[in-house]
Amino acid sequence: MVQEQESTWIVQAQQGDPEAFAILVETYQRPVYNLCYRMLGNAQDAEDAAQETFLKAYKSMRKYDNERPFPTWLLSIAAHHCIDQIRRRRLPLVSIEELPVPDVPEKSPNMEMKLSDKEERSRIRALLAVLDPTDRASVVMYYWYDFSYDEIGQALNLTESAVKSRLHRARRAMAQRWLENQPTPGMAAERMPA
Repeated sequence: MVQEQESTWIVQAQQGDPEAFAILVETYQRPVYNLCYRMLGNAQDAEDAAQETFLKAYKSMRKYDNERPFPTWLLSIAAHHCIDQIRRRRLPLVSIEELPVPDVPEKSPNMEMKLSDKEERSRIRALLAVLDPTDRASVVMYYWYDFSYDEIGQALNLTESAVKSRLHRARRAMAQRWLENQPTPGMAAERMPA
């Protein structure tokens, strides 16, 4: 039923109905913002990128292929915009302390868990920041949006084997960075007072 309604909104938006497009924006604003946030690591930049994504989608609605899943098409616009932003700016790595906490509900009121969750999100953002923009988009689409290799390939104009290769390379780079940032066993002993 929901997919039927969405199809109707898409057709109406393609015919120039601004109200139908507004419903699509309301439906997909959170996934688009989240993808932009994970790609750019900054709430304001993500907000700007999400707005730009919807503007580009609005201008391209008539070109949208109804055989293609709408979320894949929309998120590919967002991913490409973010990749362009990253390449254009050649963003330096941002200090973890400067990154805002994403709009995600906390799992528990327990303060230790809150701190642990915040630290974990910060580590993940830092790991994503070291990746090539296209690799970062592949990781976000695969792990946060459960896109298939084929859907990622369509969204980023890559072959399925290129997507697999990029994901493999990204996982290796992230794992290597993770291990580099882990304290060595001797360091803890050196810090302990005698």
